[in-house]
Amino acid sequence: MRVERSAFQFKFMALVLLLVLFSVLNLASSEIIFEERFDDGWQSRWVKSDWKKSEGKAGSFKHTAGSWSGDPDDKGLQTTTDARHFAISAKIPEFNNKNRTLVLQYSVKIEQDIECGGAYIKLMSGYVNQKKFGGDTPYSVMFGPDICGTQTKKLHVILSYQGQNYPLKKDLQCETDKLTHFYTFVLRPDASYSILIDGRERDSGSMYTDWDILPPRKIKDVTAKKPTDWEEKEYIEDPNQVKPEGYDSIPREIPDPKAKQPDTWDEDEDGIWRAPKIPNPAYKGPWKPKKIKNPNYKGKWKIPWIDNPEFEDDPDLYVLKSIKYVGIEVWQVKAGAVFDNILICDDPEYAKDVVQEVFTNREMEKEALEEAEKIKKAREEEEAQRAREEGEKRKRERGYDRRRRDKDHYRDRYRKRHYDDYHDEL
Repeated sequence: MRVERSAFQFKFMALVLLLVLFSVLNLASSEIIFEERFDDGWQSRWVKSDWKKSEGKAGSFKHTAGSWSGDPDDKGLQTTTDARHFAISAKIPEFNNKNRTLVLQYSVKIEQDIECGGAYIKLMSGYVNQKKFGGDTPYSVMFGPDICGTQTKKLHVILSYQGQNYPLKKDLQCETDKLTHFYTFVLRPDASYSILIDGRERDSGSMYTDWDILPPRKIKDVTAKKPTDWEEKEYIEDPNQVKPEGYDSIPREIPDPKAKQPDTWDEDEDGIWRAPKIPNPAYKGPWKPKKIKNPNYKGKWKIPWIDNPEFEDDPDLYVLKSIKYVGIEVWQVKAGAVFDNILICDDPEYAKDVVQEVFTNREMEKEALEEAEKIKKAREEEEAQRAREEGEKRKRERGYDRRRRDKDHYRDRYRKRHYDDYHDEL
C-alpha cells in the first residue's frame, strides 16, 4: 500500500508540473501588442491631428483623471470644448490577426450629458498621416458607444472588408451613466466574436451571420410548397367515439321538482300552475367527441433551408489588414469623455485582468461621483434661488416704474383738463 500511495503522489505531482508548464508556455505565447495607460511620456506616442483646425472646429484633449475618479493619479485623455471634432492617434507595432485572436479593449468615462456624440476608437491599417487623421481616414475596426438624444445609445462594431465598411446588424446598447466602463471586442480565427462590457460578455456570434459581408450560407427555398398531406393539427377528434343515443333529446332545463303549487293559487283566476324551470344537471351541452393526439402530426410546416448557390466561403473572412495605428476620432456636442486603458493583444484573459485591476477602485469612483453630483445639485439650487430673487427684484422695479408712469399720466391729464377749462372761460 505504501508503494502504491507513493506512485500516486508521483503521478499527481507530475500532472501539476505539466499544468504549470502549460500555463507558463501559454502566457509566453500571448502577446500584448499595445497598451496605453496614459502615464508619463504618453505625448511621445500620440499625435494630435490638425483635422478641422483651419475651420475652428478642432477640439483639444486634456490629460486628467476627470472630475471624479477612484484614483486621481490614473489619468486618461478627456475631450474639452463643446461642439468640436476630436482626433488623435498613436502608431503601434504592426499586428496581423491571421490565425490569432484579436482583442481590442479600452475604457471611457462619459462625465458630461453628452446629448449627441461618439465615444469610440478606431484601428487603422496602411500608412496614416497622423497630422491629418480624421473622419475620412480609412479604418479596419470602429468600436464603441455612439449616443444621440434619448433614442440612440448604440454600441458600434464596424469592420472593413475589401475596402468597404460593414456595421454589426445587431442593435447593441452602450452604458449611459457617468462611471468608467470597459468595452472589449474579441475576434477569433474561426470568425466568431464576443463583445464584453466591464469584463462580462454582452453578446457573441459569427461574422458569417451578424455582418452582411458574405451572402448567407443557407437561404429559404422559395419554390418549396407544403405537401397536401401535411398534418399541422396536434390534436384531432376521436373518430372512434360515437354520440350516445338520445343525447340530443336531453333538455337544457327541467321543472323544479322541489317546487310546490302555492295554497292561494286559483286555477280559475291564475290559470294552470306550472313549476318553474331550473338547469338540467343531466344536460352537458352540444355533443363533442373527445380530442386525441394526432398520430400523423408533423408540426407547423416551415419553408426549408437550402444551400445558397451565391455563397462562396472566404476562410480569411476574419483577417483584417495589418493593424498599424489606433486612434480616437469623435464629434461631441458636449465634451468631457475620458478615454483610457487602451489595449490591443491576443489574450482575452489578460484583458479581463486589466478590468479587474482598474475596478478595484470602483466603489471609490462611485462615491466620488455621488459627492460631485451633490455639489452640482446644491450649486444649481443656489443659482436657481439667485435667479428667482433677481426675477422678483426686476418685477418689483417694473411695478414701481409702471406706478410712476401711471401717476405722471393722470397728473398730465388733470393739468391739461384744467388748462383747457381755464381757456374756455376766457
